Amino acid sequence: MKVFFSEKMVAQSGSISPSAGKPIHVVRSWQALGIPLDVTEPDPVTIDELCLAHDRAFVTGVLEGRIENGFGNTREDVRRSLPYTTGAMLAAARWAIARKSAAAAPCSGFHHAKWNRADGFCTFNGLVVTAMVLRKEGARRVGILDFDEHYGDGTDAILRKLGIDFVVHVTAGAEYGRPEQAEGFLERIETWVESMSACDVILYQAGADPHIDDPFGGWLTTAQLRDRDARVFEAVAARKIPIAWNLAGGYQEPLRKVLDIHDNTAREHAAHH
Repeated sequence: MKVFFSEKMVAQSGSISPSAGKPIHVVRSWQALGIPLDVTEPDPVTIDELCLAHDRAFVTGVLEGRIENGFGNTREDVRRSLPYTTGAMLAAARWAIARKSAAAAPCSGFHHAKWNRADGFCTFNGLVVTAMVLRKEGARRVGILDFDEHYGDGTDAILRKLGIDFVVHVTAGAEYGRPEQAEGFLERIETWVESMSACDVILYQAGADPHIDDPFGGWLTTAQLRDRDARVFEAVAARKIPIAWNLAGGYQEPLRKVLDIHDNTAREHAAHH
């Protein structure tokens, strides 16, 4: 399984969100599964690349510690990690496109970030940044399949502000969130993937926070989350659509409960690619 990870992506958020510190724990957990991992350190994105999706004054203000990040602080370790977090998503997408396969970026903290401000534990919108860089490199269409618990409001807002029409954006959090919706959600996955069949790559947010026990979620069981991932990977493999996926949210304690969900996503990746 191809994974883009560096300890430079890891920081202490200084908040209730574990996302900045989670990548190293996820990779160690994946290594214990017995799935062969091919781990590569991603290059950091540049300021110019971040500015394809964000206001330059906001980007430089965050990176220089003058503007708060998505965790509501200006911690230096978070600032240093941010270019590598988005860099991992971009590297995974590039690799998936080049090899018409799947790659993982064990990162999160993207879809609430707006054009000129951080929000909801998200500082820079690595989904839109990745899509914009790929567009400059020749991609015709990019899919964003967001199965985090929450509505990807920042992604939608940036796409509207910049008039981006080459991105197919599905954010399940806009419609789904109740246990009685689970079966309908799962049955709809193939249709959503089909809507992205002309995309050069799908950026998949495999959120752990829809779990029924998550304090910020509460509607899918562990088995249903694994079924969700199986359906996504099976559908993209059948259509030969490259896919790059990340971790998105997950707030249960202890962290082991969240790692178990991310482990299942890795198992389904390995089963289908």
